[in-house]
Amino acid sequence: MTPHRLLHRPPDFSSLTPAPTSASASRPPRSSPAPRTSSTSFVTGRSLAKAQGAVAKLEATGELKGTVSALQLDVTDVASVDAAVKAVDEKFGRLDVLVNNGALGFIKNETGELVQGVSIEDTFKALLATNVTGPYTASRKFRPLLAKSADPRIIHVSSGMGSIETTPTRVDVYKPFGESGIPYSVSKAALNMISVVEKAVFPEQKTKIFAMCPGFVVSELRGSDEAARSGWGGAGDPAVSGQTMLSIIEGKRDADEGKGILHKDGVYPW
Repeated sequence: MTPHRLLHRPPDFSSLTPAPTSASASRPPRSSPAPRTSSTSFVTGRSLAKAQGAVAKLEATGELKGTVSALQLDVTDVASVDAAVKAVDEKFGRLDVLVNNGALGFIKNETGELVQGVSIEDTFKALLATNVTGPYTASRKFRPLLAKSADPRIIHVSSGMGSIETTPTRVDVYKPFGESGIPYSVSKAALNMISVVEKAVFPEQKTKIFAMCPGFVVSELRGSDEAARSGWGGAGDPAVSGQTMLSIIEGKRDADEGKGILHKDGVYPW
C-alpha cells in the first residue's frame, strides 16, 4: 500500500528540504530521510507557484525516491482547505500523515520582508489565525481521510517557546524579542493544546498526534534576508529537524505521544 503524506506550507526551501522527504517516508533506512519509491507527498503553499517551485528544487537534488507533488492550500481559507481535501481524496482516497508546518513569527509582506509598525493586536490576530486556527482546520477537514489510513499521524510543528512550564526559567530566550514576540509564543502554546485536546475529545480516533519543535534552524520564519534566515549566524541545519520528523513518522517516538513537545534530544514539557 502506497503511503500518502501531506506537508502543509513549509516556510522556505532550507526548512523544507528534510521535511517533505521525511513526511513522505515509508520505513526508509535510518541513515536516509528520503522516501521509498512507493510513497507520495504533497507539498502545499498559499501560492501554488511557490509550492511548485519548492518541489522543483527538491527534484533538482536528485535525492528524492518517492513522488512529490505541489498543492495549493491556505489554512486560513476554509474553501482552500476543502479543495485540497477533495484533491487528495479524488486521487488517493486517504491520507497517512498530515504535517502542519506553516507558521508566522511576525507579519511579513508578499516578498517575505518584515512589515514595520504593525500593532500588537493585529499581530495576535494574524498569528493565531495562521498558527492555531489554520492547523486545526486542516486537521479537522483531513480527519476523514486520515481515518482511512492503517497508521494515521498528525504532526504539528510547534516550538519550545510555547512551553509554559519552562518559560519562567528561560527569560533570556524571550527577553530579546520583547512584546513583539509574545503572540508567537502564545500561538505555539495554543497549538500544543490542540495536540492534546483533540485526542481527549475524540478518544475513538486511532490517529497519533504529536507536537514537535524543529529547533532554531535556518528558516524564513524570521524574515527573507540572509541574516534573518540564518538566525544572524546562530541557526542550525534544518536537516536535523527532518530527521526528528522522520523518527516520528516511522513510529520511533510513539512512546512520547502526548508527553510534551518532541525535539531531537527528548521532550519539552507542556
